[in-house]
Amino acid sequence: MTIAETTVFEALESNVRGYCRSWPAVFDTARGAWLTDENGKEYLDFFAGAGALNYGHNNPVLKQSLIDYLLADGITHGLDMSTTAKRRLLESIRDLLLTPRGLDYKVQFPGPTGANAVEAALKLARKVTGRTTVLNFTNAFHGMTLGALSVTGNAAKRAGAGVPLVHAHPMPFDGYLEEAEDFSWMRRALDDNSSGLDKPAAVIVETVQGEGGVNVARAEWLRQLAELCSDRGILLIVDDVQMGCGRTGPFFSFEVAGIIPDIITLSKSIGGYGLPMALVLMRPELDQWAPGEHNGTFRGNNAAFVTAEAALRHYWSDGRLEASTVAKGERIRQHLLGITEGFQGISTRGRGLVQGLVFDDASQAAKVCRMAFEDGLLVETSGTADQVVKLMPPLTITDDEITTGLGILTRAVEVVRDAH
Repeated sequence: MTIAETTVFEALESNVRGYCRSWPAVFDTARGAWLTDENGKEYLDFFAGAGALNYGHNNPVLKQSLIDYLLADGITHGLDMSTTAKRRLLESIRDLLLTPRGLDYKVQFPGPTGANAVEAALKLARKVTGRTTVLNFTNAFHGMTLGALSVTGNAAKRAGAGVPLVHAHPMPFDGYLEEAEDFSWMRRALDDNSSGLDKPAAVIVETVQGEGGVNVARAEWLRQLAELCSDRGILLIVDDVQMGCGRTGPFFSFEVAGIIPDIITLSKSIGGYGLPMALVLMRPELDQWAPGEHNGTFRGNNAAFVTAEAALRHYWSDGRLEASTVAKGERIRQHLLGITEGFQGISTRGRGLVQGLVFDDASQAAKVCRMAFEDGLLVETSGTADQVVKLMPPLTITDDEITTGLGILTRAVEVVRDAH
């Protein structure tokens, strides 16, 4: 590609673009855990579309299902009309996700993004309870629309709203107040009529805060939160947009705690192939929507229904993917622990196949990501100061690919260390 052809991105695309600044390549093809740029250079993907590609790029099983459906002139755009593709997906959700786990939920198809699902969940919680306040947590990220931003912690993202973000109140996430008893202030504030905290409609939580810095909530903490909400008639919303679909091991990230949320939001990898799709799961008695009360033109992406159903059928009819994810995550965790033992000012945390290297000097995290990119590995930073190198490879990554990626990452850390 000539220089004139590459300048079209800077000439026409908005300044809002982000990832392309960290990874200055023009990507052309992708398969599995690998991307290839237009010059033929290969990059191992420890980013997975920010969690939208749990089954890898152009997964052949999902791709064949999609091709067969398109060649048969299957419905692609269906609003909320009944289609054969939607029926097969709903049957798979019931038979492969809900029934085996003893879960009873109605399924809503909002607009096709995680933020759409969060907006729908917040609206529904307020409609059902008649209350307005929603409690969220420090370092949370739930999306970039106004409602989702109101329950997001990041100051820079919140500032982009341009208007006051109201009807939400932050609480400390697990470990935020190291010496405080879990939920002691929250319980007291909720039970004290003079605390100034209105009784909330809901609490929204991520079990692992990906964008917030790979902050992992303990199972005990999640159980206490669920009990607190249940005892006080507060709806519990689990945002499983990034950490669901097997990212932490089990399909739902909250399964480790044995809790049953009132509402669950899903997106990203629920579409299987990287196609836009989102779901809201709600207890049946909460399904108080009037017809069309929450809708969207692209809530019926039937192509995504096809690949979502294929992913559920192929990967979630047994426990093999979950066991594999847990084993691979532990292998990565052990390697990262080895790195932390050899270098001062670095720690690690994570669950399953979301793992992070935390740098006391935040500038080093960005340098490690930059060095890794130059050596053919895609990793991104996260956290309040971008102090965490976040690893999120596809769940289908091979052991050899893990070895390759961890080798590149280790070399990058060594280069940054030696430079200091």
